[in-house]
Amino acid sequence: MSINKLVLVIAVLLISYPVFAQFPIIENDLDKKVKSFLEENADNWRDMNIPLSDGKIMYDIIIKNNYKNAVEIGTSTGHSAIWIAWALSKTGGKLITIEIDKKRYMQAKANFKKAGVSKFIQTRLADAHELVPKLPGEYDFVFSDADLFWYKNYFMAMDPKLKPGGCFIAHNTLMQSKGIKEFLDYIEGLQNYKTTLDSSDPSGLSISYKKRKSQ
Repeated sequence: MSINKLVLVIAVLLISYPVFAQFPIIENDLDKKVKSFLEENADNWRDMNIPLSDGKIMYDIIIKNNYKNAVEIGTSTGHSAIWIAWALSKTGGKLITIEIDKKRYMQAKANFKKAGVSKFIQTRLADAHELVPKLPGEYDFVFSDADLFWYKNYFMAMDPKLKPGGCFIAHNTLMQSKGIKEFLDYIEGLQNYKTTLDSSDPSGLSISYKKRKSQ
C-alpha cells in the first residue's frame, strides 16, 4: 500500500471512529438488530430526537446501575427509547414512554418493532401533564425530553416515585429558557440529589442521582 493510500485509510478510520465507538459491544442477535437499525437510520432522527451520543450515555448509565423500571417523558419517533430499551434488555427491565402526538407515536411504535425492542417498551399515547402524576409504582430511571417549561413539574411528580440510587435525566438543559433555569435551580438546590451537566451534545443533558428519600 502506498503512503498516500495509507494516509487516506487512517483519515477515514479517524473520522469514523467517534461514530462507531458510540455503540456497545455486540453480544447477541438482538444487539445486531438494534445496532443495524440505528446505523441505517442515523440520519433520520430529526423530529425532536436526541443525538447518538446521548443515547449511549443513557445506555451506559442503565447498564452500570442495573436499572429495570424506566419512564420516558416525550417519545418523539423513538430514538432515545430504543437506546433505553436496548439497555433494559440487558437488565431485564421495561420502559414506559409517553407521547402526545399521534403521528410521532405511531412512527415510534413502528421503529420499535423494526429495531426489535417492542417487548421492552410500553408505549402510551397521552398528555404527560396528566399521565405522569398518575403513574403507579416505583422507578429507577427517568428521562425527560418534552416541553421545557414543564420540566420542574415532571420532576416533582416523579421524585416521590424515584428510588434512592435512581437517576433523573433531562434533555436540552444547556438551552437558555425560563423553564430550564427554573428546573435546574430547583434540582441543584436539593440536598438529596447530585446533579451534573453533560455538554458533549450542544443541547446538553442534566444527570441527577437521587442519594436518599426526600425529607
